[in-house]
Amino acid sequence: METCAADADISGRADLDVVLRRFYTAAFADPRIGPFFTEMAGTDLDIHLPRITDFWERALFRSAEYRRDAFAPHAALNSSRPMTAADFGRWVQLWRATVDGLHRGPNAERAKAQGERIALSLHKRLAGPGASLAGEGPGFVPLAALELRSRP
Repeated sequence: METCAADADISGRADLDVVLRRFYTAAFADPRIGPFFTEMAGTDLDIHLPRITDFWERALFRSAEYRRDAFAPHAALNSSRPMTAADFGRWVQLWRATVDGLHRGPNAERAKAQGERIALSLHKRLAGPGASLAGEGPGFVPLAALELRSRP
């Protein structure tokens, strides 16, 4: 059962579980990025969720073990169908909307910022240093805007 106080901050693994379950439900159903999860990777959320929760728990709280290679599965997907800036931008949109819909506070802000950094890093590594960070479509947040926002 999903319970969260929208005004409360992300406080631990239970909150992350709710955020990630809601995020992946939206991502799987999304026409732009859903096929990466459902058709190409054949992601089983019940298997994937504990692993990705470990990742986020480590990223936000340094309280979980995560020793997997997060880049390898993305590289495998990218070799089947290249992931574009628009794909990563859509991931960021869904991630931010999910976090904003459930939580407020420093950990929630850190989760959103970390998600943006991860998207930029993965895109740059997969597409190469000269890759375009532009996207297209109404409501799309180009990765270039995220890159500019994250600069000091």
